Amino acid sequence: MIFAPMIRRAAYASAPRSSDLALQRFLMGTLATPARASTAGVTVARDDKATTLQLDVPGLAREQLQISIDGNVVQLQSVEGAPRQLQRAWELANAIDAAASTAKLENGVLTLTLVRQVPADKSVQLVVH
Repeated sequence: MIFAPMIRRAAYASAPRSSDLALQRFLMGTLATPARASTAGVTVARDDKATTLQLDVPGLAREQLQISIDGNVVQLQSVEGAPRQLQRAWELANAIDAAASTAKLENGVLTLTLVRQVPADKSVQLVVH
């Protein structure tokens, strides 16, 4: 047999419960910070000039990693014969300036600093004759 308390709707409908408020504060606190996100060994940080990806690649050396940039897509993979196989790809919102971007490997953590490409000014000046 199931027992359920009988409460009139007007008694609880006017004010939210404290547990509902706590859940709302928790969700707003975690979802309101899109500047930093973390997923399975990858940390992403964005600012107005660049996007920084930090990812754990233990056991891999610099020579065993290949990074390619094509427009706004970054691909990371390990070479054949590496101690572990790795293949990841990220698509960013803006195109990436490959010449200004950097990659650094320290203590098994790969840090990719991907600089956003500044849109070129394509305006043309016309001379009035």
